[in-house]
Amino acid sequence: MSQYAALYLQLFSIHGLIRGKNLELGRDADTGGQTKYVVELAKALGEQPEVERVDLFTRLIDDKRVSKDYAEPLTPLSDKARIVRLPCGPKRYVRKELLWPYLDEFVDEALRFTRQEGRLPDLVHGHYADAGYVAGELAGFLGVPLIFTGHSLGRAKLKVLLGTGLSEEEIDKQYHIQQRIRVEEEVMRKADVVIASTNHEIAKEYEHYEARGTASFEVIPPGIDVDRFYPYYYDEDENHDIPEVLRQARANMRQEIGRFLNNPNKPLILAISRPDRRKNIDGLVTAYGEDKELQAMANLAIFAGVRKDIRKMDDNERSVLTELLLLMDTYDLYGKLALPKKHDPELEIPVLYRLAAASRGVFVNPALTENFGITLIEASSSGLPLVSTDHGGPKDIISNCQSGILVDASRPSNISTAIKKILIDPELWRQYSNNGVSGVRRHYSWEAHCRRYLKVVARLCETSTAMLTEPSWRSAAGRHLSQVDRLLISDIDHTLLGDDTALAELSAVLRAEHPKLGFGVATGRSLEFIKEGLDEHNLPIPDVTIAAVGSEIYYGREFLPDQGYAQHIAYGWQPEIIRKALSRLDLELQPEANQRRFKISYYLPGGNDKLAEVHHALSQAKVRYTLSYSQGRFLDILPYRAGKGKAIRYLSHKWSIPAERIAVAGDSGNDEEMLRGSFMGIVVGNYSEELARLKGKRRVYFAQGHYATGVLEGLKHYRFITAE
Repeated sequence: MSQYAALYLQLFSIHGLIRGKNLELGRDADTGGQTKYVVELAKALGEQPEVERVDLFTRLIDDKRVSKDYAEPLTPLSDKARIVRLPCGPKRYVRKELLWPYLDEFVDEALRFTRQEGRLPDLVHGHYADAGYVAGELAGFLGVPLIFTGHSLGRAKLKVLLGTGLSEEEIDKQYHIQQRIRVEEEVMRKADVVIASTNHEIAKEYEHYEARGTASFEVIPPGIDVDRFYPYYYDEDENHDIPEVLRQARANMRQEIGRFLNNPNKPLILAISRPDRRKNIDGLVTAYGEDKELQAMANLAIFAGVRKDIRKMDDNERSVLTELLLLMDTYDLYGKLALPKKHDPELEIPVLYRLAAASRGVFVNPALTENFGITLIEASSSGLPLVSTDHGGPKDIISNCQSGILVDASRPSNISTAIKKILIDPELWRQYSNNGVSGVRRHYSWEAHCRRYLKVVARLCETSTAMLTEPSWRSAAGRHLSQVDRLLISDIDHTLLGDDTALAELSAVLRAEHPKLGFGVATGRSLEFIKEGLDEHNLPIPDVTIAAVGSEIYYGREFLPDQGYAQHIAYGWQPEIIRKALSRLDLELQPEANQRRFKISYYLPGGNDKLAEVHHALSQAKVRYTLSYSQGRFLDILPYRAGKGKAIRYLSHKWSIPAERIAVAGDSGNDEEMLRGSFMGIVVGNYSEELARLKGKRRVYFAQGHYATGVLEGLKHYRFITAE
């Protein structure tokens, strides 16, 4: 459990438009129920006495097309909960499928934020695949438990899209669906707990995932704010004080629906959903349009998101709304069917449920498949009986609440028959209405949700220390780097190695200073040779390892790769063009073991004359690169963003460790870049002559001692250690 009195929880929901008030639900496919769920979850957890703080992380969006609210770095939700917005990719608002290349940037920003806050989370929780990836990376760096909620899954979406006639290639191009599925598999394998809304979700939605067999599932249904979704009869109760803003919203919604209807006093059949083909709204209109008796009994109102101009909407949404208008005309439903263009999701959706209930109407969810069905809970809590698809989460909801009828929604006649059954039987209507109100408060309030959630959290936090003592994808290194105030990064060969007695003394000092002094190595070696060297020479386990001349970064004894750095240096890297350009110079490639994804290595005896030819050839090829030449024969070509010094600057930014609190030690030419930087440079006494040109440079200390003795001497010079 945390060393603090109460829990600090980090929730992640990257995409969509997320704010604390006036959520733009239904604006597009990315601003649906998930955005509402995570905001209410953060607020509800913040009300619990066991919780000290909840941070809900999302993307910072600076775009004139959307509200300035989404550009605010911090937004309080309550005394103990807030929204944290971090930059990720373009400043403008983009759909979630375009964010995949930028998620490692979000990881880096979250780590920086966490370190600056001075408090490690007790747990991280990712919502949807993109945030699951981010939370998984953070859990690995910080060594904390990971919870994942899928909300919707890629394999299910792929199946639906294939059913529309699209090819897998077309689907992947638009939705990056294979990337999403790969990430879902990975996060499921990593997650300590996968939260599902229903047992059906586990049995059917996750059944096609390989990781399902090893995943640990918990069924914790979403909660709702029962104070917002209160029973319809409270509006008529003189003892229930209704705020004027709600009275006005009620009048507005009556007017908005009424302008479509010839007889607005009839019972109201209500449907609320995004304009998505999977929601089968056209099936409901067909059911209503083909049943004259039902048309005589009740009106139909469909709230399918918010729109201004159908022609400017996404293809899927435009297609659905156009089909609804065509069906309205086909069945001549003018005066019977309301299709309002706008509503306030925060204020007016609860009012809509109560208006429908007061009219003795019915709420319908006609979706072909429904992972959960939050609108069913909201309607039931308001006292509005249900007719719902029998596929998915609604089975659990209606089983728990006994507030309506399940149907096979693929057949329109089933929908209309069930609606009529409720409308013509007042006693059945009252029974479903009362059951819904009491059932939601028993099973689906946020208080009930948080109690179950925090039981899971407590169990995970009790075992979090054990997670770091076993071989794992998690590392204690990130926890340490989040707390250090100094960092030593040293070359290995001829800097740390060369004097075993001095190395033992340096190792003892590093252990003594460990709580606040971090340790890392930066070398031209590949990771495999680094591991061998650490074992052979009994070197201290580094918090961070910069390998392959600064083209790779790893953490801890587990050597967790820094995917953010890989993404960072991949920009502009053109290895095939580089190889082709240098092939004309008759250079000798180093062995295959020395070639890496971001490093092309040659033998180059001959010094500066030959180097000039290399630079000229690469310049003619118009590629950007970093060149490292050491010991008169080793040539490495790297991405222009890579190199030992650039890798350390990246670490300085990622972990918020100021450059003047980072000491770097080296002995040869491939250390020059990091020694020339703004760090505290240490050149050991046995240095190669190629470093002599650094003498007299600011922040470069030439030690008298050789090997590890020189490193210790430099640390004392900069007062990085307290040892005499």
